[in-house]
Amino acid sequence: MSAPNKSYDPVEVEALKPEAIERMRDEALAAFAAADSLDALQEAKVAHSGGTSPLALANREIGALPPHAKAEAGKRVGMARGAVNKALTARQAELEAERDARMLVEEAVDVTLPYDRVPAGARHPLTTMMERVADVFVSMGYEIAEGPEVEAEWFNFDALNFTPDHPARQMQDTFFVQGPKGSDGDGESGVVLRTHTSPVQARSLLDREPPVYVVCPGRVFRTDELDATHTPVFHQIELLAVDEGLTMADLKGTMDHMVQSLFGPEMTTRLRPNYFPFTEPSAEMDMLCYVCKGESVGNPDRPCRTCSSEGWIELGGCGMVNPRVLIACGVDPEKYSGFAFGFGIERMLMFRHNVEDMRDMVEGDVRFTRPFGMEI
Repeated sequence: MSAPNKSYDPVEVEALKPEAIERMRDEALAAFAAADSLDALQEAKVAHSGGTSPLALANREIGALPPHAKAEAGKRVGMARGAVNKALTARQAELEAERDARMLVEEAVDVTLPYDRVPAGARHPLTTMMERVADVFVSMGYEIAEGPEVEAEWFNFDALNFTPDHPARQMQDTFFVQGPKGSDGDGESGVVLRTHTSPVQARSLLDREPPVYVVCPGRVFRTDELDATHTPVFHQIELLAVDEGLTMADLKGTMDHMVQSLFGPEMTTRLRPNYFPFTEPSAEMDMLCYVCKGESVGNPDRPCRTCSSEGWIELGGCGMVNPRVLIACGVDPEKYSGFAFGFGIERMLMFRHNVEDMRDMVEGDVRFTRPFGMEI
């Protein structure tokens, strides 16, 4: 076995010569200094500081040296690599600072300038209100029922116990699409733009077997002039419940739940006798004034403009389903009873959001709809 080569001179290894190490270092420093971007610096880093760079290859040659020569060669290479890494770090910091400064200038946003982006949209509050009311009843187990807006006169009037000579069937109240039925009841049914959503109730009774619990939102049409409180096209939502043993007490409890869900837990309702062809007995539904809560009644020191100091606000009509309607829709009135009520969405919107003019709801001005936002 031969003895270690103690006479081996590291100077004879080309890559480890002092002038070679200095040249590698200087080339790396020059490449880093010449890099004018972070991408160019990354390329220089791979070429002069990576695993296959000249200094890295020279560092591998140290292992072939005898023990007494490794220290000096390692120190020389280590100092060169340290200088290269230090220069790389310094140059990277400089380029990152230049990039950040450039981005602050190039991507600066003047918040005082008029913006040109498309403004945020808004759902129409009538749609939002109608869906909110419907959700109250869906949470109680009701289902949504819909029907056509162009309706047969039979569904709109006859099935709901409107007599042939009822004033609501005359031209001054109803938009007729096809000739009205004769006053004597002869001839085929006419076609109208539905004057209420009650025809959906008749269709629901014909399509379903009792028990029936439906809520019917939709658009209706009447020959009214457009003013602050009337519009020829408006929205209604009606409710129909048909089951065994239903009474006015069920109707009252359902109405109380609705107004409490929409206006607060302290709200309540009252019933005033009235007449509607499709309900018997019938009533007008009032709710407690949501502004004064009835405290303005008989109190001249605290008048209420909303309810005119009466303490109550009229909301809509209601009552027990007329047996004649049940019979017309094929339901046995001896076994089943039901209740129904309905009201206008526009009126509800005016109550809830203090809208003073109904024309604002139909003119399409985004300044009216935008404050309501995109509630879903």
